[in-house]
Amino acid sequence: MTPEHDTVRRFITERYPQADIAGGDDIFALGYVNSLFAVELVRFVEKTFGITVPEDAMRMDNFRTIDAIVELVRGEAAVADR
Repeated sequence: MTPEHDTVRRFITERYPQADIAGGDDIFALGYVNSLFAVELVRFVEKTFGITVPEDAMRMDNFRTIDAIVELVRGEAAVADR
């Protein structure tokens, strides 16, 4: 796991201490994400990683797993570095 994975996992487990989530686990299917928490998750990602999630990236698949979130973060960070 990467530091980014740990950061996202920690954010989720602060809300749901019982959550034991692997990088590829679907956090929507597991019931950890509702519409309000999804908004909080996007804001957390933007603030914590210093990125702006573009509107076209606001898709559930980009936030379905910790791995997907980290991939999104890395992709947006690479774009910002150009």
